[in-house]
Amino acid sequence: MTKKDNSIILFHEKQVRRHWDEVKEFWYFSVVDVIEVLTGNIRPRKYWNDLKKKLLNEGSQLSEKIGQLKMQSSDGKFYNTDVLDTENILRLIQSIPSPKAEPFKLWLAKVGYERIEETEDPELAFERAMQTYLKKGYSKDWINQRLKSIEVRKELTDEWKEKGMKEGLEYAILTDEITKAWAEKSVKQYKSFKGLKKQNLRDNMTNLELVLNMLAEASTTEISKEKNPKGLLENKQVAQKGGNVAKQARKELEEQTGKSVISDENYLGSSNTNTKKLKDNPKK
Repeated sequence: MTKKDNSIILFHEKQVRRHWDEVKEFWYFSVVDVIEVLTGNIRPRKYWNDLKKKLLNEGSQLSEKIGQLKMQSSDGKFYNTDVLDTENILRLIQSIPSPKAEPFKLWLAKVGYERIEETEDPELAFERAMQTYLKKGYSKDWINQRLKSIEVRKELTDEWKEKGMKEGLEYAILTDEITKAWAEKSVKQYKSFKGLKKQNLRDNMTNLELVLNMLAEASTTEISKEKNPKGLLENKQVAQKGGNVAKQARKELEEQTGKSVISDENYLGSSNTNTKKLKDNPKK
């Protein structure tokens, strides 16, 4: 797949319409476009209608995941179009008997097997992460820093779990509190500043940003152990305190260097500069 713009991607020289949901941070893909690409069927809508009935009869819950968005057709007009997010598009692909779908099915089987292996030997996850980052062109120094940040993050989420916080929404709320405290940006604002969408924020941090984010999360873990917070509100207060520890370090560094630690640099290469002169007095 190669990126064309925010609404169309090219796949095997055919267009697949897609839409980015800013709130949910999901890509949604036109189902009939994907089916046309993978099957070569000249009537993809009929194929999709027949497939929906077949899946429903088999007890599949995929039909419950279908959404509708207005997408531009070849005639230039906008029509309601069935869409699925990335996870469910992959589920759909598994149901399509086609040679073009086979590579995806093999890849999904391989990924599933690797995840099972990692549950038995968690060290394998770090080794695979190292190889993935190397293939993407990251430096070894950055990778070592990133893997350390994963360890620090795991210690924090283990602490949250022990304190009764729920994985998913509550973890996201607490992470946002930490980020707002040390970086003075919400996670969404931070990603927008770096020009990111679905990409992982930490994968697009500079070494300094990673270090300060680790300090914020490690501090939150230690404060939580000492304060023993109860409920989401108290855990949010602890998250803010942990983030403030890193904020003080960030402010001190910016005062000494005259440069902002928060960088618009990202792995996609859309940065203007690695560091910027502070527009305001860093003491503020």
